Amino acid sequence: MENKLYYHDAYMKKFSAELTAQKEDESGRIYAVLSQTAFYPTGGGQPFDTGFLNGIEVVDVEEVDGEIRHYTKEKLTAGNPVEGAIDWERRFDHMQQHAGQHILSASFEDLYGYKTVSFHLGKDTLTIDLDTENLSTDEAAKVEGLANQVILENRPIVTKWVDEEELKQYRLRKELSVSDNIRLVIIPDFDYNGCGGTHPNSTAEVGSLKILGWERQKKMMRVEFVCGKRVLNKLGQKHEVIKELTAQLNAPEQDLSAAVNRLLGQKKELEKSIEEMKSQLLEFEANKIIGSVTSDIASSVYQDRSIQELQNLARLLVSNAEDKVFLLASENDDKLQFVLAKGKKAEGNLKEWSKHALSLIDGKGGGNETLVQGGGKLIPGNEFIRKLTEFIQ
Repeated sequence: MENKLYYHDAYMKKFSAELTAQKEDESGRIYAVLSQTAFYPTGGGQPFDTGFLNGIEVVDVEEVDGEIRHYTKEKLTAGNPVEGAIDWERRFDHMQQHAGQHILSASFEDLYGYKTVSFHLGKDTLTIDLDTENLSTDEAAKVEGLANQVILENRPIVTKWVDEEELKQYRLRKELSVSDNIRLVIIPDFDYNGCGGTHPNSTAEVGSLKILGWERQKKMMRVEFVCGKRVLNKLGQKHEVIKELTAQLNAPEQDLSAAVNRLLGQKKELEKSIEEMKSQLLEFEANKIIGSVTSDIASSVYQDRSIQELQNLARLLVSNAEDKVFLLASENDDKLQFVLAKGKKAEGNLKEWSKHALSLIDGKGGGNETLVQGGGKLIPGNEFIRKLTEFIQ
């Protein structure tokens, strides 16, 4: 562990090392191996560090068979000492989030016995999966309160390397996956946990913790939360949204919910009125078409009308003209759509007509004995209607 400087000092921002190897992996990515490093590789739910080696950007860090690989945008100059600098803002964020996860998981277990099954540290938020199928708002609030109390108390966060014999002295929160090089992260009298991640020296450095929500995942509850600076970032984002909404809705923050409910009610009424007017317009259009029909087969070609509109119009037409057949087509963007309908007293095999119609446009469709619809490649609507009418007659 001597070459893993992040275990000796999680606050180390710069270091010097020798370049011991520089290779490409199976996918052709360049990576450097150093005599020692402060770059944390992906592991234990914590993402890798980024930064620079001799001014060249490090974009990924992985540990493969005990070898820490620093993936760089370009090759380092061979033979020179390497000066490394990690992205401290990213590292400290990960330290805050990881320590906050320990505190939250211990709080859930301490208050309700809910064990943490898995943990994910994402770019914007974190999640833990709890071994329970239910979580109430009251439980979440009490756990969040305990976690923030522990943070406020500025308790020490201690790391310690132990062997299997020494391990027996501690009441661990979960079973370990290793039997040697055992590293414990300890918040005395609160949490004892095996962990290989980086953490601050005290709970106070976590800053604060906020649970954002939770949802059931199979037989577990997934809890989403943020810690430290991410809490302020979330607060800032929400504050900007609220400011914009208060201006748009002309309502103070405490009245936003009522204002939104009022708007939703108005929207629902408007949508209802629009649908009623559409129905009236469709009936007017259907009556106009029926009034101009001079044969047993009537047709119309439209621009940019949905298949639903064509279907509704066709149903109105055949309900008021039971002895007629109607061929409706619409040129929509890059495809032609059609509806064929016949009244109860009209003659003809719609399914046969539909097969021919679909063959004209290499299309697909479906329907029943009185109404069929389909769509395919775009051809002029009038040409489609002419060819289909010739086939029918």
